[in-house]
Amino acid sequence: MGLGSDMYRQQILDHYKNPRNYGEMEDPDYTHVGENPSCGDTIRMDVRLADDGETIEYVTFTGDGCAISMASASMLSERLSGMTLDELKEMDTEDVTEMLGVDISPMRVKCAVLGRQVAQDGAKIHLGEMDLDRTKTEE
Repeated sequence: MGLGSDMYRQQILDHYKNPRNYGEMEDPDYTHVGENPSCGDTIRMDVRLADDGETIEYVTFTGDGCAISMASASMLSERLSGMTLDELKEMDTEDVTEMLGVDISPMRVKCAVLGRQVAQDGAKIHLGEMDLDRTKTEE
């Protein structure tokens, strides 16, 4: 592990200790909650769309969980602004792990992708493509 790895670890710690866009949004276009039962992480994502109904304008989140899940949700809340819902749907696990910049053990991948999964499922529910009360990562 080199200097770059240390930099990303510091970035994760910074997002965990000082989360960006943390809090509930007034009048979001959609809100969705998810959990990772194996770790105890819970995340709520609030999303506001631009007037076109397709572009993500602003994202906030709340939740409780490990450093990886909270840092990932914080980073994701910044990254999603300006994306379209179609671009959000296309995001995969590799996109999240690249955003974090460190190797994630198989046991922690569910923590890292929880925010993305909550945002994606919320978008699908908003668009009428899915009927789900709460997202749960596989146990």
